[in-house]
Amino acid sequence: MKLITPDLWPLARTGQRLLTRTRKRQTQVQGHRLVWLERGKPGPGGPTVVLLHGFASMKENWGPWLPLLPEHWHLLVPDLPGLGESDYHPGENYTYEAQALRLRDWLMDLPVGQIHLVGNSMGSGIASILARRLEPGPASLTLLNSAGIPESANPPPDAGKAAENRGTLLIPGNWQEVYRMFNSVGNGRPTAAGIAMTALLGPDLIARKDALHHIFNNLLADPLAPARHLKQLKTPLQVQWGERDTITPIACLDWLRAAQPDADYRVFKGIGHLPMLETPGKSARALAEFVRQHGD
Repeated sequence: MKLITPDLWPLARTGQRLLTRTRKRQTQVQGHRLVWLERGKPGPGGPTVVLLHGFASMKENWGPWLPLLPEHWHLLVPDLPGLGESDYHPGENYTYEAQALRLRDWLMDLPVGQIHLVGNSMGSGIASILARRLEPGPASLTLLNSAGIPESANPPPDAGKAAENRGTLLIPGNWQEVYRMFNSVGNGRPTAAGIAMTALLGPDLIARKDALHHIFNNLLADPLAPARHLKQLKTPLQVQWGERDTITPIACLDWLRAAQPDADYRVFKGIGHLPMLETPGKSARALAEFVRQHGD
């Protein structure tokens, strides 16, 4: 008899929204239904802070941060097209550039204050391009363990190959692979939180396997697109990184420091790929300090 595992994620998602006092909104962007969480309203006294999640993830990844960020901030937390509650279309393109242009169109149709962009992993890569596509540009950009960055100051021609090898970890097809994903993507060690996330998100991730392959292959078509944009970035930049990251290794900071020597660098010891989940207090404080310096 086949074991039927209940999908508890929709209920947990609703519960988190109530706890974080956010409201769910949606619109159409380039043929996609885009769903996002919003807290607060734009106004003269507060910035609009946009939080972009990573690959095989969703807007709820920012949940631990939301109670810690200043109350007067206007927060926009989308499910990136193709992921979460936003639409996925098998025939569409989900490269870094294509996603940045979708988000640009979304933000242009919203009432917003001074924009500060924040991303984790793939979301950082998209945010790096979005920062140069927005007009006017954002007041600041914060990257947490960014994807799309070479692992050395002088990358070889096949620098994107490392991302391909590690990225397959994030496309689970069964429960064993889900467990491996959640207990590797952080600091590389099994945790109680990783086991809990395996049970909670396993059904959703397994059902998305084909979509995740499609999105990941699109990203690999131009894996270092974020790095090209970061070289030309004039926006104030903060970089947060977990030193034990097994997906985007700490060695990526060598390239970043060469390309953006004046950025604000924050390295978290003992932390992996997801600082906003693994050390929400320290990472949220670092962001708040940076945003205050650049327009809050």
